[in-house]
Amino acid sequence: MTVPAARGAAAPSSPSGVWLRRYRPVADPAVRLVCFPHAGGSATAYLGLAAGLAGAGVEVLAVQYPGRQDRRGEPFVKTVGALVEAVLPELREWTGGPFALFGHSLGGTLAYETARRLTALGEKPAHLFVSGRRAPTVPRTDTAHLLDDRALIARIAALQGTDPELLRDEELLRMVLPALRNDYGMAGSYRHLAGTPLSVPLTVLTGDSDPNVSVDDARRWSEVAGGPVELHVLPGGHFFLDERPENVRHIIEEALDHVR
Repeated sequence: MTVPAARGAAAPSSPSGVWLRRYRPVADPAVRLVCFPHAGGSATAYLGLAAGLAGAGVEVLAVQYPGRQDRRGEPFVKTVGALVEAVLPELREWTGGPFALFGHSLGGTLAYETARRLTALGEKPAHLFVSGRRAPTVPRTDTAHLLDDRALIARIAALQGTDPELLRDEELLRMVLPALRNDYGMAGSYRHLAGTPLSVPLTVLTGDSDPNVSVDDARRWSEVAGGPVELHVLPGGHFFLDERPENVRHIIEEALDHVR
């Protein structure tokens, strides 16, 4: 774990720790967008977004959770709070200039709690994007991590974000199911603690046929916002951002106009 750089110091040329991946470096970016993956996901989920935004002067830093890909040998982090605290030291090396946070599904919760933590430290993000995630004020109990393997695979298939062929690959499933089960457990143990509304511009994205998030669930993000909120409902299910990457990129670019 690295020591945070002094505020206002130049950002390092490349992430020096284990938490962040910088796939498409941008020379002197107007803003950096830190992206948190979905449950069971990894930093590579944002390869396409990194490439698409680079031309607009937005540099993407993707968070890599332990227990998967090149961090497969590391123990999982069990709670939202613990993961936020673990990623903060490395992330703070990159907050000397304008930055925003983006998270999809579980990543939306992580991005939100990271924004709250950074704001408390006096390093408020320029913008927060939450995608495919119900508002933290919506009461719901996540118990997917308690399902047996067959039922958990069925739950994943229902979200339609995974190639069905991959779900029939037993060797691959043995690799990814532990991360999925851990991350669903992280979501299930999360409880929102009320506090001062987050005074950061907020953009909420959701799919119109997401089985996990209704449009009303997404609209309720306004209950934790102390700044402007925009809701975008796109055609698609839980992984609408994979189906409509150009729409998502355009929404991000427009939302970040105020800092570019």
